[in-house]
Amino acid sequence: MVEAKISGLAYDTISNMPVIFLKEVDGKRILPIWIGPNEASSIAIAIEHLDMERPLTHDLIKNIIKGLNAEVTKVVVNEIRGSTYYARIYLKCGNSITEIDARPSDSIAIALRSSAPIYMSESVLENGSTFTLKEGETLRRHFEQLKLEDFGKFKL
Repeated sequence: MVEAKISGLAYDTISNMPVIFLKEVDGKRILPIWIGPNEASSIAIAIEHLDMERPLTHDLIKNIIKGLNAEVTKVVVNEIRGSTYYARIYLKCGNSITEIDARPSDSIAIALRSSAPIYMSESVLENGSTFTLKEGETLRRHFEQLKLEDFGKFKL
């Protein structure tokens, strides 16, 4: 497993979908994952540390986990089938660990609220639409320099 952090959150105008960019902590590979608008909004709220008057869905999930005396220990984007990514949320309750199947976007939104680390499996990095930024390059600059034929390796 490779620890990841959120490198960016953007809107893909071609697919009309938000994209989250996960970057390996001790490396340069970046994995884009297209997500739903509600999950993107929830992730953005968590990234900005905004307090909402009432709990949103991912806040509610975090509160339920806490209410059950459990904790999120990590989330792992663990598999890709076709162009669909899968993730697992790891919960610790007492001495037992429970793995829960979830979408990566929901897993990330919950991890951010729980201060839990995010990981990607090596197979996801090898088989997904990963790319590497050049030294000093930003995500914005990377996409501005892409040519149409470069999109052949990405599943938009």
